[in-house]
Amino acid sequence: MSDPIHIPNWKRLDAEITTSGQPSEAELGEIAALGVRHVINLGLHSHERALPDEAASVAASGMTYTHIPVAFDAPRDADFARFCAVLAALEGAPVHVHCILNLRVSAFFYRYRRDVLGWENAAARAPMEALWQPGGVWAAFIGDTDSIALPHRRPRA
Repeated sequence: MSDPIHIPNWKRLDAEITTSGQPSEAELGEIAALGVRHVINLGLHSHERALPDEAASVAASGMTYTHIPVAFDAPRDADFARFCAVLAALEGAPVHVHCILNLRVSAFFYRYRRDVLGWENAAARAPMEALWQPGGVWAAFIGDTDSIALPHRRPRA
């Protein structure tokens, strides 16, 4: 099966990790068909685009589920620490990580690749910048002190 690129902001990071914005219940089935065994959701269940019972929908698709609710206006180091712990516990199993638009996720993976995996900054940052350039609290969260006073920006052309 090919990647379901119709899911909002779908990205394949490597053979075992895919990311996106909020998938529908049917799209969760497509994700499971790829061999994904676990879903991590960084979005809030209270968002209007969230599924009514995502944990049940994920389970019905044969996958396990972890919810790490990250407030878009207040990402926390504790959220990132939990994210890292969940990835470590999954030990390389196929995983899909999503939020509402894949913005939270892209920032988390930038920081993960840079700080945990030791990637060079530009390589770690490129997938995030394909979606956005964080400003404000998100710039602070990823350690980009030069962008804290700036608004979020679109990708560079």
